[in-house]
Amino acid sequence: MQSTAPATIPHSGHDRLVLQRGVFLGPSTRVNPDLYVQIEKGSGDRRRHDMTLAKNSFAHTNTYFGRFAASYWQRWTTVGAVTASLRIATSGRVRVRLLASDIAGHRRIVSVQETRSDAVLTFEAPLDKFVDGGALWLEFETFGESAVVDCLEWTHATTVPRRPVAIAICTFNRATDCAHTVAALASDDVVLSLIDTVHVVDQGTDLVQDQPEFADARARMGDTLVYLRQPNLGGAGGFTRGLYEVTASRSGVDVILMDDDILCEPETVLRLSAFANVTAQPTLVGAQMLFLLNPDYLNVGAEEVDFLHLQHGRTVGKALSNKSMIKKNQERRVDAGYNAWWTCLIPSEVVEEIGLPLPMFFQWDDVEYGVRAGRAGFPTVTLPNAAVWHADFYWKDFDDWARYFSTRNSLIVGSLHSDLNTTVLSRMFLRHIAEYVVGMQYGLAHTTLKGIEDWLSGPDHLADGGMAAMARIRADRKEYPETIMHPAATAPVPSAEVRVSRAGGEPSAMRAVLAKRGVDQFLGRTIGGLVGVTREDAHWWHIARFDHVVVTDASQGGVRIRKRDKARGVALMVRAVKVMRRLRREAPALQEQYRAAGAELIARENWARLYGIDADAPTTESVR
Repeated sequence: MQSTAPATIPHSGHDRLVLQRGVFLGPSTRVNPDLYVQIEKGSGDRRRHDMTLAKNSFAHTNTYFGRFAASYWQRWTTVGAVTASLRIATSGRVRVRLLASDIAGHRRIVSVQETRSDAVLTFEAPLDKFVDGGALWLEFETFGESAVVDCLEWTHATTVPRRPVAIAICTFNRATDCAHTVAALASDDVVLSLIDTVHVVDQGTDLVQDQPEFADARARMGDTLVYLRQPNLGGAGGFTRGLYEVTASRSGVDVILMDDDILCEPETVLRLSAFANVTAQPTLVGAQMLFLLNPDYLNVGAEEVDFLHLQHGRTVGKALSNKSMIKKNQERRVDAGYNAWWTCLIPSEVVEEIGLPLPMFFQWDDVEYGVRAGRAGFPTVTLPNAAVWHADFYWKDFDDWARYFSTRNSLIVGSLHSDLNTTVLSRMFLRHIAEYVVGMQYGLAHTTLKGIEDWLSGPDHLADGGMAAMARIRADRKEYPETIMHPAATAPVPSAEVRVSRAGGEPSAMRAVLAKRGVDQFLGRTIGGLVGVTREDAHWWHIARFDHVVVTDASQGGVRIRKRDKARGVALMVRAVKVMRRLRREAPALQEQYRAAGAELIARENWARLYGIDADAPTTESVR
């Protein structure tokens, strides 16, 4: 039995807002369909917006994308009740249950209906018992004959029209990935009908517009798709260009910032937009991140920032982290401090009130904007059951040029939104650099120190949006051989001499071990020969025991070669001590400088200067 129904139930007029659709199959074959609907008994055929259940079968949507996140809707929106509507096509008996959970995952039946023929079933559920946690979902059971389930929608009665939503995608030399993302948005007619514009900001040389898939999407999207080219100003410059263009041309348009290299779930756009439409106050609404290489796994339920130690990406207490969403559901409501910009909706009122992001090129720009919005009274909600897939972070090596921006920008954001505790920070940085040095990561130590030194130079180094800093740190790192990744088979070492050394248990007295390893490295009391260390064993306290080490890169794409260099290590530690003295001495004055420069840095005029455009000229609407 096949369904020919549209993906949504036609509603008369505009009296109902579609909050969430029933999606039964993911956007790619790499995605486990059990993230959408699970068939626990019998068999069935899952398609994108409909499902056929064989006779005597049982299925449910108590799944990652199938659940309705009732707790979040009750806490943050004006929706007091939700309606679940669906169509059943059958000649037999079908039972449908609406169920709910609480903070502990205990389930309760809300409503049960049966039909013995084709029917449209409607379930009403008040959102009155979900403040701290819980969700809603449906169960389907067939008896004797098969059935088709389709046109499933979660809706809310409202007279308020849906706000238009624009999408801004920043890309740099990921033309194929970006074209896939745009094509995914173009593939869903309902989602496409909600989108005001899609701004693709191309900052690279491998152009997205040259991709056949992008050309096909452009033909489908027409004037909705806006393609822009500009110099590489990093993620901050690319995403801000989208915000700049959209807010210049219209008011009242929400903007979703979206990475180029994600696996896009188009339904997420609908869910973010609908949620933002009915929040009690303008709210940044973020999608969660699932791992691209392990598509069942959630990165983190919600994140916050620790300003004392300048650490972002901190898991909010009780939030799920690195968990299989096939095996686990997020019952508890957890409140985010900010949302990363792999996919995040920003209401127009937020941009009007707090301005544009800071020109920090890369790293911490999303953190700063979320924190700034929060302090202006605009909360961030990371919405469960709305997600995209993004490259797994633990496949990226920590020893990378990005560490410069992470270090520098963390100090900038800390300066703006906290009083830096330089005693804590100087000790923390000094310890980190000592660990890098004894681990023979001299380039990483330099990268970190350079980030601190550039922060100490004051806000003027942000004048070009970060382009010079990017070029400089990449050039600097070439002077440190261990920053270069080599193919494992052809690395410039005698492979036959490499002997693998496994790490033992983690030491208990880390400070004492660090001091001992430092002395041993200085005096040359290390183990000679060529040693191989796998990624899982690449701890500084293990690697510091040796003279010459071949370490597997986190990407598993090759190896890094570390070799003890006493002179370089001593020079870096002396430099680190001097930099920490400066940090303690100069931080109070520098904080005031960054705070004084903030308004000018985020101004539209400053961004127009960086883009090389006239701030008073018409926007790019005319060059779609």
